[in-house]
Amino acid sequence: MGHALCVCSRGTVIIDNKRYLFIQKLGEGGFSYVDLVEGLHDGHFYALKRILCHEQQDREEAQREADMHRLFHHPNILRLVAYCLRERGAKHEAWLLLPFFKRGTLWNEIERLKDKGNFLTEDQILRLLLGICRGLEAIHTKGYAHRDLKPTNILLGDEGQPVLMDLGSMNQACIQVEGSRQALTLQLWDHCSRTGQPSGAPSPTGPRSSSLCRATVSSMNGLMSGHSSALRQLLASMMTVDLQQRPHIPLLLSQLEAMQPPAPGQHTTQI
Repeated sequence: MGHALCVCSRGTVIIDNKRYLFIQKLGEGGFSYVDLVEGLHDGHFYALKRILCHEQQDREEAQREADMHRLFHHPNILRLVAYCLRERGAKHEAWLLLPFFKRGTLWNEIERLKDKGNFLTEDQILRLLLGICRGLEAIHTKGYAHRDLKPTNILLGDEGQPVLMDLGSMNQACIQVEGSRQALTLQLWDHCSRTGQPSGAPSPTGPRSSSLCRATVSSMNGLMSGHSSALRQLLASMMTVDLQQRPHIPLLLSQLEAMQPPAPGQHTTQI
């Protein structure tokens, strides 16, 4: 684990023997702050998440969040650059150094488009869903559930690739994913751990409870008729009220991979 050695001068800190310059505040929550910092050793920007720890339990939860990040080395899951615990008098601050994504979250993107009267294109939606499902598959494969998937917890890379963040809410299930049945069971458990419902119970809010769809459908209000029937059918299956009838992640991945648009510069030949 890295250690914050000192505050070297006003606006600079050292983590893991590397110096970072404070640029600006990005946001704050009830007990955490996120700052934009620049690595003076590499010129890259990072997001420094500082969690106020009042008790031992707070420190353990912060450590657990860092451990969750370290579990994964996946392009669709936010990686941890460094972690340290710093004393502030009788209290502590847990620092998580994370990559900075200048495009922000999927929610930010949706709002920017909405302000211009635009929406995500079908190609963008398909690529987003594929990346989200790949990230979820990696989480489920290790026997965990994200439990808080929503547009504000999905970052966008420079090329628009989705990156799942906020792993502090993740929980481990006593399920080893070895086939479609276990995959669906974990997916149901992921949903129920957020809603508090018993497995298989219908959602009190109906189709809106599908966390995967919340990541994209919120940008498509009134425009479903402008998208292909294949996409509408896929989203409809994901929004089924009966959780048992919803497709599991491996099935969604196979469907989404088949629906992906050609890569830029790639030509298709019609026969």
